[in-house]
Amino acid sequence: MKLISFYSNEKQLLKRAIASNREAQRTIYEKFAPKMLSVCRQYIRDIHFAEDVMVNGFVKVFKNLEKFEHRGSFEGWIRKIMVRESISYLRKKQFVVFDDEVVENKERVLEETTSVIDVEQVQQLIDALPEGYKMVFVLYAVEGYKHYEIAKMLEISEGTSKSQLFKARKMLQENLKLKGITKTASQ
Repeated sequence: MKLISFYSNEKQLLKRAIASNREAQRTIYEKFAPKMLSVCRQYIRDIHFAEDVMVNGFVKVFKNLEKFEHRGSFEGWIRKIMVRESISYLRKKQFVVFDDEVVENKERVLEETTSVIDVEQVQQLIDALPEGYKMVFVLYAVEGYKHYEIAKMLEISEGTSKSQLFKARKMLQENLKLKGITKTASQ
């Protein structure tokens, strides 16, 4: 069934949602939930926990709608809330460790060699990263934050952010080689 948009004007939709109009809030949720679940999933391995974080993020979105200043995109504003909510969740669960030693994955499964990599494989490779590496990698490579912004968000030094990104990239490259997805320069 195709949903018909009740509000073509985003400002009008937001105004109704701020006034606690449930239909407007549902429209916002249905429009952005799939993308925001994807954002949360980039940080949180377990889909069920990612869904919980997304729902908590939307609670914050609706509580703070009146604070959206219509500068920049509304989707970008929601995305920032989801990123911060994901980071907050990981901090509370103490899953994030920023350290200078490379953490070895205990289980590495070699899959069939393939020349094509799909989104699920990329997500699995990112999920295999230690949480500190993963968080910095996603913030930098996916979300587009600068190292000084990441450092401030995660309460780490800018140098630690750069180091974590370097190590994450190196680990991803090694895992890609192990899976036969990339070829070395000599091949």
